[in-house]
Amino acid sequence: MAKESGLGATVSVDDSGGTLRDISNDVTDFSINTARAEQNVTGVDKSASERLQLLADGKFTMNGVFNDAANMSHAVLKTISSTSVVRTVTIAISGQSLSMEMVLGDYNLTRSSSGDFTWSVPCSLANGAVPTWA
Repeated sequence: MAKESGLGATVSVDDSGGTLRDISNDVTDFSINTARAEQNVTGVDKSASERLQLLADGKFTMNGVFNDAANMSHAVLKTISSTSVVRTVTIAISGQSLSMEMVLGDYNLTRSSSGDFTWSVPCSLANGAVPTWA
């Protein structure tokens, strides 16, 4: 297995109509979290922790640059506040891909004092399917 950078990654997100749109050109960075909940089941007779693995979860946060061209980030994300639709989010890096059905929680727009206009969107797993890399 080779060590690789994240260069050339692809991020695609459903628009509110369910069409997957590649918004990679607008995404500047992202983070993926595919955690498992844990339950501590350590008895008083133990000197170290015992745990059970519980539910799987998926979280994805993406940040980007405002782009209001057709089918780009603003067109895809601006309906987060006015629609309650689950969206497919697909991340592809070097032939590996992860697709999750997600709830997009916020569309946070920021205009900094230097003039840049950026956005941030946190996403959470929506459908109970375990996040699995393909």
